[in-house]
Amino acid sequence: MDFTFTEEQQAAAEAARGVFADVAPDAVPSPALTAGAVADDFDRALWARLADADLLGLLLNPEYGGAGLDAIALCLVLRESAKVLARVPLLESSAALAAVQAYGGEELKSAVLARAGRGEIVLTVAGEGRTGGHDPAERAVSARQDGPDGADWILDGGQTAVPWAYDTDFTLVPAHTGADRSILAVVPRGHEGAVLAEQVSTTGERLGELRLESVRIPDRYVITADGAWEWLRELLATGTCALALGLGERVLRMTSEYASKREQFGYPIATFQAVAVQAADRYIDLRAMEATLWQAAWRIASGAQGALPASGDVAVAKIWAADGVRRVVQTAQHLHGGFGADVDYPLHRYHAWAKHLELSLGPAAAHEEALGDLLAAHPPA
Repeated sequence: MDFTFTEEQQAAAEAARGVFADVAPDAVPSPALTAGAVADDFDRALWARLADADLLGLLLNPEYGGAGLDAIALCLVLRESAKVLARVPLLESSAALAAVQAYGGEELKSAVLARAGRGEIVLTVAGEGRTGGHDPAERAVSARQDGPDGADWILDGGQTAVPWAYDTDFTLVPAHTGADRSILAVVPRGHEGAVLAEQVSTTGERLGELRLESVRIPDRYVITADGAWEWLRELLATGTCALALGLGERVLRMTSEYASKREQFGYPIATFQAVAVQAADRYIDLRAMEATLWQAAWRIASGAQGALPASGDVAVAKIWAADGVRRVVQTAQHLHGGFGADVDYPLHRYHAWAKHLELSLGPAAAHEEALGDLLAAHPPA
């Protein structure tokens, strides 16, 4: 299998590196020192630079002003963003736009795609359910049609831990119908009946608990196509794995640089076998995270058939990313000693972001169980 990136994909990654080159990971207060949220908004200046670099519409077709690239290109850019802890809703907005483009109606596409690609409006996704990923998100909200010829949809329920909910213009909300189908409703911020309650992530960023009470959404703002939510969910999970990989790579690099300079008994600690073995184990974790990430991204981007559905490859990527990013930051903290807990050094912030990613991905054991179910349902021929 050839995972060589195309020139267009490499160009997107190079453009991202240029945009993120001057981003300081500790540009906002530390979550360890700040009561409540560390900031009231995401990094709007960085968002504007991403728009100028045409990185907000990576997955959009040229007719909407986009680059017409794929999930692999998006993951390459997300990987770079995580290395500097970029405080922007790049994953959520990009994935939401891709879902609208692939499954939405023409009126919805015209209303949001081109504007979002230019950075004029921002989208997010409420995909955690009621319990932060431990129950299917679509089961947390019920949807029923109402009005003449079903012209409107009525939503009731709630979603927890919605990223950037206070700062984005629209939220894609998965819901289930009486016929047990999944839909995606595009809910404007501040819409009547849609109420936000503040939550704070381990990163110190502000999340939102979205409560929906008889929220009426026009049919043109609802995506009813089969498979839309499932596809969006897999793209979000794969993008989260890309964030975990980028963060882990930067943390291991920080650890390598520190261990090569920190001396004990007259020698750099990097020369000690116990230190080298731990670092080598984490390098293996990152390579496994990388291989499984590109496999999942390739399945989503290409639509290629395999022995298992694409969700199987996504599950494998999530298994490695959830456990791998935790092991990388824990080893980094151990090898840094007390210096790793110094709030004037950025490692503690990477640790906080890694915990958020781990919680977003969910426990590896759950993905192993899901993978087992897929293997049982699709036995080898």
